[in-house]
Amino acid sequence: MTQQTSQQELYRFLEDRFACAQACAECARVCALRAGVLDPGGAESEKARRKGIMCAEVCEATCRALTEENGRGEADLRIQLAWCRTVCLECAVAFETHRGAGTSAAACRECAEACADFLAALG
Repeated sequence: MTQQTSQQELYRFLEDRFACAQACAECARVCALRAGVLDPGGAESEKARRKGIMCAEVCEATCRALTEENGRGEADLRIQLAWCRTVCLECAVAFETHRGAGTSAAACRECAEACADFLAALG
């Protein structure tokens, strides 16, 4: 029974890791698109554009950290996930004030949630 439980925990861990990587990849794609269509006219649009670009870069780096065997330790992975979560939440807030950016803000929030879920799976 113990082996089955540990096997189930391993599957859950891998599922959470994969879900987080997928959410990061989707968030990066959506943020890059959103940053490209924002009108650079005002300060708020420029702030949202910068947040979108930063979010896309952080999400891409997090996705790579989750999918590549790069010898990173758990502590490094935790820092990356926490950073990604924070940047995604900040980006979601920046996008919420722009018309037509609801999908982008939702993708950011989903990514932040996936990062939090995976952090919890790490224990």
